[in-house]
Amino acid sequence: MELLINQALEFEQAKMSHMSTSDRVVASREAKRLILAINEVYKTNKDNSLMDIMKRLTAKKKRIDVRLNGRPSS
Repeated sequence: MELLINQALEFEQAKMSHMSTSDRVVASREAKRLILAINEVYKTNKDNSLMDIMKRLTAKKKRIDVRLNGRPSS
């Protein structure tokens, strides 16, 4: 679990500027992997700090996805 949290915090601190499209795809998939793995741990112990990490990773993933897919027009 400690390794997973460290990976999530490292991903959160990584710079996302000047990324190619393939780098963004890899980053989005990595964020999804981390979020789902942390969620499995969260289901067992309901630790609020894990929920906070998942929320921050989700926000970063959404920013990456918007850059990949473009903003939806309404």
